[in-house]
Amino acid sequence: MGISVQNLSFSYGKSPVLHDVSLDVPEGRFSVILGRNGSGKSTLLKLIAGMLPYRAGHIAIAGSDINRLTFSEKARMIGYLPQFHNPVFPFTVEDVVLTGRASYVFALPGRRDREKTDEAIERVGIRQLQRRPYTELSGGERQLVMIARVLAQEPKVILLDEPLSHLDLSNQVRLLALIRELVASGLTVVAVLHDPNIAFMYGDVFILIKDGAIRRLDQGENPWDASTVMDLYGVPVEALSFRDRALVIPL
Repeated sequence: MGISVQNLSFSYGKSPVLHDVSLDVPEGRFSVILGRNGSGKSTLLKLIAGMLPYRAGHIAIAGSDINRLTFSEKARMIGYLPQFHNPVFPFTVEDVVLTGRASYVFALPGRRDREKTDEAIERVGIRQLQRRPYTELSGGERQLVMIARVLAQEPKVILLDEPLSHLDLSNQVRLLALIRELVASGLTVVAVLHDPNIAFMYGDVFILIKDGAIRRLDQGENPWDASTVMDLYGVPVEALSFRDRALVIPL
């Protein structure tokens, strides 16, 4: 499912964040949102997920106005991983992942709900955590659990806000490989990332946010050069080529 954003503006109170943004996110691609802290990356993701109200503009997923979708329709269409998640109750990991099936459950979880929960746990590689209380896990382990929860939803679009935070190198590589698998199967994935080198190595489409404005670049255009990165982040860098992908090194 593709995503269309047209003439979108958003403010927190009197503080503008996004200004007349128009953007098309292609179906079945890995799109990465990049920009400085506070530039509006997480806000854009929340708006696409239907979690923030907006007055100016239009957002549609697969042609459906996000504001007209019910909670269940959104949950079956969109899987969203927040930047922060504060646990309250000591549910087991399995139960936390099972909550991803909420839009399908009308009474007690059924056989399919249990199967999809089990598949998500296996796919993310957290079988060893299945019976442990979620509140006792490390930050990285919790992040993996929440990713499994998203997969249990069976969404068509996955929105990830800083999915690599708290993860060690091994789990970062595993998650990025999983994202590529999901995209290869036809899912649309959009993620906020902080490391441009990881974005360049794994992403297909790049959404650059600066001063409330957006610029979209495609990997096939070979767009990355030092001036693009310096303009986005405000630091001097040198751009190198590695395996047909760009790498940037701060100077």
